[in-house]
This record gives sequence, structure tokens and C-alpha cells, in this order.
Amino acid sequence: MVSKIKLKDKVICVVGLGYVGLPLAEAFSDHFKVIGFDINNEKIKDLKLKYNKIDLTSNPLKIRLADFVIIAVPTPVTKFKEPDLSYIYSSSEIVGENLKKNAIVLLESTVYPGVTEEVIATIIEKKSGLKLGKDFKIGYSPERINPGDYKHQINKIIKVVSGIDNQTTDTIAELYGTITNVYKTKDIKTAEAAKVIENIQRDLNIALMNELTLIFHKMGLNINEILDAAATKWNFHRYSPGLVGGHCIPVDPYYLVYKAKEIGYHPQVILSGRSTNDYMPIYIANLIIKGLNNVGKTIKNSKVVIMGLTYKENVADTRESPVRKIISELKEYGVDIYGYDPLLKTNEIKEFFIKPITKFSIKADCFVIAVMHDGFKKIKANQLLSSMNKNPVIIDVRGGFSSLNKDGVYYRRL
Repeated sequence: MVSKIKLKDKVICVVGLGYVGLPLAEAFSDHFKVIGFDINNEKIKDLKLKYNKIDLTSNPLKIRLADFVIIAVPTPVTKFKEPDLSYIYSSSEIVGENLKKNAIVLLESTVYPGVTEEVIATIIEKKSGLKLGKDFKIGYSPERINPGDYKHQINKIIKVVSGIDNQTTDTIAELYGTITNVYKTKDIKTAEAAKVIENIQRDLNIALMNELTLIFHKMGLNINEILDAAATKWNFHRYSPGLVGGHCIPVDPYYLVYKAKEIGYHPQVILSGRSTNDYMPIYIANLIIKGLNNVGKTIKNSKVVIMGLTYKENVADTRESPVRKIISELKEYGVDIYGYDPLLKTNEIKEFFIKPITKFSIKADCFVIAVMHDGFKKIKANQLLSSMNKNPVIIDVRGGFSSLNKDGVYYRRL
């Protein structure tokens, strides 16, 4: 095992400076010399204005200085819901072309079991001419970054770590142990599997709540009142219905599904949960249309304002935002759609192909509170009503404006 004294002299290179790589590079820079590599020149220029402890570069030759190379790149899915490993391929090729002998290459991205050893190691061997196990080692330590969650930052969580052999695992554990607590798995595939099921479990828990919501709404029952009652039992686990978006929960299940099919098993529960959660934006759009119809409004050209366009509260990130599907459904009815989100710039709202507005700059027929940003909590319920036409419709996904559930207002929530 590398001693602590020698470890301090090591150089770390983080490849990919997104929401995972950048905080990681920043954390390690308190203890090591850190190189931050990204192919985006403009991003590097912008980051240099703020992060002066990291050697930020778009020059791949600097990777040759690193003893540890950490790959932290996106792992999305294709339009056919299959793993898109293009970022893994390209970053592995760059690393392979610039890897020094005896370095350890680590992956942080979410993948199905086998990618680190079967894909990354193979590409690096081919591009570098080095031999795995003899000339370089590999490992895996899945990211656990939760954007907007300041309670669970890197130094406050447990990082799963694994290596190609016991010595490598111990070295990786010591490396990450300088910035947080670690948990060692017996092999890399176990660590890869552990990461991918974290978000699958959350996806399925939300899907169950969403399906219960669909059932109880048809019965005229309030799902939240039902959950309040059920939660009085000591072993009942309370979850909430809602829209599922972002670059993790709607994506990661398909990685395990792909691998499962490859080995001859067709997952049912995982895909069923995905189907339920994918349906919820359509259900919200139906609630809007039914609401407008029930209060006697002409649906075509009705003014609908969607508050909150990001995929989750308090995060200025619109990737995989379920609001896009709501908008797509509403446009089938000729609804006039406006968007308000204090976390987004005007041009970012325009990317949803709707009209950006300030808080209450129009008279609306319907307000849809899709994401409950903290800033929305400061808005008084009467402020919403005063900026609406007669017979107001409120579709409140998270229940942040429950005080509007009163006579004279058509109010619905999940």
C-alpha cells in the first residue's frame, strides 16, 4: 500500500469538470496537486476566474503528470433508452493516449457492472500500449453528488471505493479517505452495481407513490391524508408522489436493464416503475385541461403559467426536466403557455418553446406549480389569485400552495 507520506506527493487529474468532477477536484486540491481537465475551452476559461487552486486545462498532455486519473463524465441514454457510453469512450481514449506508467485510473460515472474493467481498461490498454495490472491499475468510486443538497456534500458522505486488486483498493481508499469517509467493496463490479441500484430504488419508491396517487384520485381520496395515516405505523416508510426528472433517476435504471437483457433476463419491476413515472407529466397535463374545462374556460388560448421549469427544486438545471412533456401535451390543445423560474435566464426559458415572464406580469387562467423552489415559498397565496382571471385553476404538484384549496378555486395536487 502507498504510504501516507508518499501519497501526499501524488498528482491527481480529474477528467470532466461538470457537477461531479469540479467539486471533487476542489476537495482534493486542499490536499494534493490537482489538474482539472475538460475539452471545453470556454468552460476552462470561466473556471479559471474562480478556482485558482486547481491547474485547469484543456491540454490533454497534462494528464501525463497524474498518478491518479479520475474520469467523471456524463452517462446519459440514447433516444432508444439504451446506455450512451460515448463520453466514456472518448475520455478513455484521451486518458489512454496520455497515461503515465503505474498510474491508477478511476471512474466516478454511473454505469452498469462491467464497464470499468471491460470497456475503460480495454480502451486504455489499446491506446496506451500499457498492460492492466502490470503497467497501470483501475478502480471505481461512484459519485454521490446531489445538486442543491448542502447537507450531503463530499466531506459529509461515505464514498464507496474499489480497485482491480486489494492493494489498489487500499490505495484508493486512502486517497478518498483524505476528503471523506470510505467503504471498500470486494470488487469493482459490486461497486458499480451498488451505485446503479441507489437511484433505481428511489425511482421505484416514487413510482409506487405515483401509482397510488392515480388510484386514489379516481376514488376521490387524498393521497397525502392517506400517507399521513399510514405513516403512524412504526415500520411504514413515507415517500411522496411527484415528477421525476434530472440526469440520474430517469436514466440510471436503463443501464441495469440493458445489462440484464444482455444476460438473458427481462426486468419487469424496474421498467414498470419507469413507465409509471414517465406517465406523470401527461397526468399533470390532463389535470390542467380538465380543470380549465370544469370551470367553463375555453381551453384553446387559455393562459397557463408554469412556475418552476428545472428538474428539481433550487437547482438551475433543466436536463431531463419533466416539465417539457407537460408543455408538449398542453400544446396539443392550443394552450397559451408561459414560464416563470427565478433560477433560469430568459433564453433558458425560451428553450422550452414557451413565453418567459416575470412573476405576475400577465393575467393567467391557470397556475401550475411544477417545482417548489424556496423562492416560491415567499409568495403569498393571494398574490397568485390577484394575478388570475375569474374561475382560477391551480395545479399544485408538491402542495406548496395548499391554502388555495378553498371555495372559488379549482385546486388539485398530487
